[in-house]
Amino acid sequence: MKTLIAGYGRSGKAVEALIAAQGGECTVLDGVGMIVASPGIRVVSELEFGVGVLRERGVKMLAVTGSKGKSSVVKLLAEALTMAGHPAQACGNYGLPVSALANSPSLPEWAVVEVSSFQLETTNLPPDTFRAAAVLNLQEDHLDRHGSVAVYHALKRKLLAMAGISVDMSASPVQLRRLFPDIDGFAPLFAGSYFDNEILAANALAACLLLEAAGIDRDGMARAFAAFKPLPHRMNLVGEYGQVRYIDDSKATSLAALAAAVKMTPAPIRLIAGGLPKGDDPESVARLLTNRVKKVYLIGQSAESFAAAWEASVECEISRTLEAAVAAVKRDAKPGETVLLSPGTASFDQFKNFEERGEVFASLVKQEG
Repeated sequence: MKTLIAGYGRSGKAVEALIAAQGGECTVLDGVGMIVASPGIRVVSELEFGVGVLRERGVKMLAVTGSKGKSSVVKLLAEALTMAGHPAQACGNYGLPVSALANSPSLPEWAVVEVSSFQLETTNLPPDTFRAAAVLNLQEDHLDRHGSVAVYHALKRKLLAMAGISVDMSASPVQLRRLFPDIDGFAPLFAGSYFDNEILAANALAACLLLEAAGIDRDGMARAFAAFKPLPHRMNLVGEYGQVRYIDDSKATSLAALAAAVKMTPAPIRLIAGGLPKGDDPESVARLLTNRVKKVYLIGQSAESFAAAWEASVECEISRTLEAAVAAVKRDAKPGETVLLSPGTASFDQFKNFEERGEVFASLVKQEG
């Protein structure tokens, strides 16, 4: 079968290499924003294609989706499995493209797959594909792509139908305890770890349920939590200067993620926010900012719209650029305060990606003057 690969980024290149390794033919199409396929053409995601090959080759799989914290949970799961003597590789939306892993000369025992709502649009897999899968949380995100919260949430939950054991952390506590009566007993395992706070604890519980499904005992889970180091640009302390703490949470690309970061940061906070908006409503976090944030410094395309939504609740300054925002907070911040970069938006209006945004922030913070 001839295959048309749409898009030639990391995933597209991985599919091309995997098809070539199997003796297939493919054509690459890049630089288009939408493809209209006739009903006679089967459309699958790179994720579905790669997962299918991994399944054929006997790799066991766990999968994770959700609005916030997917990559950290995937990293934890892969590390916990590997530490317990079951080699695992993170892949999908975080780590290697699934097709790149499927094309590796030596395969791990386990693949831990991060799955995005974009991937789930064109992914359809049998119900026992993953040993277990989790939806960590469901918030408001990617409305510029999916059009409504209902469609976005339905895409996320679609993953649960592809797994033998389904963990939906967006369900009510009553429902969760009915399905998993021992769930509260996992809390001591991550006490004192990166996940030991009111925002990330639910993600840690989901990770425990997936590891239990994979056969990892509680001692193994506790060791993995104790050893875990967070990924860059996720509530990372850049440093403390003049008794002011600077935190890089550039990975916060939605307002729900911004809200979580604000809740996790000791007040008083000076918040740097803004960038390329994704369609979620800035009014949704206005009340939270009133209670915890002393002042907001706004950058990027969303600066004016965020200011209009928040200025009745918290003092706002339109800085426009990250350089100007950091200069302003250095001017304003008092000892005991925390400066938090948690944009609540995509980065592509001013930066290559969220990593570059975080690196520029850290560099500016460390500059003299």
